[in-house]
Amino acid sequence: MIIRTRAVALAAAVMLAAAGAVALTPAAAVAAPGVEDEGADCAVTGLPGEGSLPTVSRLPDPFMRLNGTRVTAASDWRCRRAEIKALAERFVYGQKPAKPSGVTGTVSRTGITVNVSHNGRTASFTAGVDLPSGTGPFPAVVVLGGLGADTATIKAAGAAVISYDPLAVGREGTPRTSKQGAFYTLYGSSSGTGLLAAWAWGVSRIIDVIEQSGGSVLTADATGVTGCSRYGKGAFVAGAFDQRIALTMPIESGSGGVAAFRVIPTDSGAQPLSSAYGEQPWLGDAFGSFTGNPARLPVDTHSVVAMIAPRGLLVMDNPHIDWLAATSASVGALGGAEVYKALGAEANITYWSDVQDGTHCATRSEWRGPLQQYIQKFLRNSGSSTGSMRISANARGNLAEWRDWQTPVLGGGSGDTSPPTAPGGLAASGTTATGTTLSWTASTDDTGVTGYDILRATGPSGGTFTQVGTSGTTSYADTGLTPETTYRYQVRARDAAGNTSPVSDTAQVTTGSGPSGGGTCTAVPTVQTQWGTGYVVQPLTITNTGSSTITGWTVTFTLPAGHTLTGSWNGTVTTSGQTVTIRNVSHNGTLAPGAATTSVGFQVSRPGGDALPSGYTCA
Repeated sequence: MIIRTRAVALAAAVMLAAAGAVALTPAAAVAAPGVEDEGADCAVTGLPGEGSLPTVSRLPDPFMRLNGTRVTAASDWRCRRAEIKALAERFVYGQKPAKPSGVTGTVSRTGITVNVSHNGRTASFTAGVDLPSGTGPFPAVVVLGGLGADTATIKAAGAAVISYDPLAVGREGTPRTSKQGAFYTLYGSSSGTGLLAAWAWGVSRIIDVIEQSGGSVLTADATGVTGCSRYGKGAFVAGAFDQRIALTMPIESGSGGVAAFRVIPTDSGAQPLSSAYGEQPWLGDAFGSFTGNPARLPVDTHSVVAMIAPRGLLVMDNPHIDWLAATSASVGALGGAEVYKALGAEANITYWSDVQDGTHCATRSEWRGPLQQYIQKFLRNSGSSTGSMRISANARGNLAEWRDWQTPVLGGGSGDTSPPTAPGGLAASGTTATGTTLSWTASTDDTGVTGYDILRATGPSGGTFTQVGTSGTTSYADTGLTPETTYRYQVRARDAAGNTSPVSDTAQVTTGSGPSGGGTCTAVPTVQTQWGTGYVVQPLTITNTGSSTITGWTVTFTLPAGHTLTGSWNGTVTTSGQTVTIRNVSHNGTLAPGAATTSVGFQVSRPGGDALPSGYTCA
């Protein structure tokens, strides 16, 4: 996959005389990370339980970590974003699972097929492709449900249109206990994940297939997403949860979209949260506890906006229909823009509700210019554009009324465009049946190297290099590998301005046979919270009780009859009937004698009662 280097430039706000408009100095686009979730290796601990949530009337501080300290540097944002993601999944949307074990498909000049397999289940769906003039390959914008940004303008700007039917992945009109569609075929009809996260998962699987296609028709590193109304909600969530999406464009997304949850009850005529939750299972099941008191939510939509930062975000809204909650959405966008500002990427976000036509999901002339500019900037890496807050006087929220926190200036937000040098001398040592240790010589950079991305491909040739971890030093231990398997590795450096280096030379290893390490281990569950129809185990503590270091572990346990695993974190999970197996991921497999990892956890739905899993074993 080709990853473009684009710098985040520090932007200064300029007040305009135009009503409600704030324009921002042009900034070059920032490269979308080449992975769905670059913070997957961050250990997220201290997630609150529902019963312990305080009432906080104002928007939670997006810069405040779960441990009570504030983010002080741009390099800290990656793991703070991972915390926000975990909060949003648990309390708002339900879990959006990572890439399943098997994703295949095809890309042609007219369509995309997606075939997914996971835990013995399979599902498929398709999407249409409409190419612009030219020879390509082309960047593309995924349009949800046929409603989104003007497709003629998208194609005129040089991007392809992918027509995605989200209802094939998560169907509307079904009860929460019997959800239907490709997502729920794989993860269960009683999954607590709402349709918005399911639709976002479908967009991610389309991107997976584009990545695998070789880039002859569509480019893998320049994808946008758009939708209007309920599909605007889906586009917003898709852009927040997949960092490969370079440009997110929700339109009139209303309650359940960009609109700040805490503001909606004060927004006259806006769709109530209870209605947005009950109309369709768009939001996750857990959100039902907060429709009457959103002030108990530990996260709000301004932080979901912040999950997109510093990538491109163009929010288009309609102030003429009260039901669409444009006042609340302006607060959500303004709050999220503070994170863009802190990261030096203020010019990469636009909120535009200053429009004349009040027709729902209309094609509006006011949006044509910024739409073309944002596609050129974020998907074609050409030209520049200014961020703008063009808020209608009819629906203008006041962020000052909804926050009691200040925006820090985070280090690392500079206009530097020089990437680091490529890491050199990549070598592997200490290879066992399930792990290997990589080392390399340091890269150099004018603003300072902040870390390294580790890329891995399976097999002696072919396949796609995907990011499997990060390192703040010049070494990395990769664990959880398959015995007697060949792997290839590359490393790239990142600097404080967000630039990435060329990749290093390739190092190849072949793992040995049989188990590695001579230790033994135990697995001890802690029930963090439970309710009548589910529970969360966090942490599942894995401890090395042996006398030598282990480089991988496998935990097995049995779910009671009727219980279904609905989410997990920091482990690779497989299920067979009621038997669940969790294996380590790269960052928590190596345990010295007496050491333990407390990063693993999972969530389960149950038909009722108080039964819990049993028979925990660790090997």
